[in-house]
Amino acid sequence: MIRKRLLVILVLALSVHSIQVNAAEEREPYDDRYCTTCHGTDGRGNYGVQAPRLAGMEAWYLKRQLENFRSGVRGTHPRDIEGIAMRPMASKLSDESIADIIDWVGSWEYIPTEVTIEGDETAGAQLYAQCASCHGQNAEGNEALGAPALQGQNDWYLVTQLKNFKNGWRGAESGDAFGAQMIGMAQMLSDDDAINNVVSYINTLGRK
Repeated sequence: MIRKRLLVILVLALSVHSIQVNAAEEREPYDDRYCTTCHGTDGRGNYGVQAPRLAGMEAWYLKRQLENFRSGVRGTHPRDIEGIAMRPMASKLSDESIADIIDWVGSWEYIPTEVTIEGDETAGAQLYAQCASCHGQNAEGNEALGAPALQGQNDWYLVTQLKNFKNGWRGAESGDAFGAQMIGMAQMLSDDDAINNVVSYINTLGRK
């Protein structure tokens, strides 16, 4: 399953790279607005390549993640399959390109994603109590603490990222202070059931 997912992601990554190269040969500066290739034409995410919802994502958080991918703070661990695929997409972005992408993504309509994860919401509520100190009681996020909104995000993506943090596949690179905090927080989730439970509870928050 992992090999199949990695193959699909790599094929998409190569396709996007081809788009970049061809556009660069035709004109400068070229259009860096190729996010929809993986994240969907409506920015609601793509389970097949584990590309999360971008529509509705906070501009400051999207900027930080693009910069992290570009600098190698994120997407370098060999077990972070999706991060490795994303890093080449961001590695050649200029500050101006990142600003343009953020403005573009900011114009997309936010629609909460579908619920796909099943778990014990009551148990998840107890686990989320610690998360709320940064991400907010309703998972609305807190820019001052560098904590993004979780409400309405693809639940399968949240599960994957919590596992990545727990295993140290994300957040362990030097310079990722927020990621390092998440590694510590993710250790409170004892197993996959706990991760599914807390994500199931997040699914109940802030959905319209």
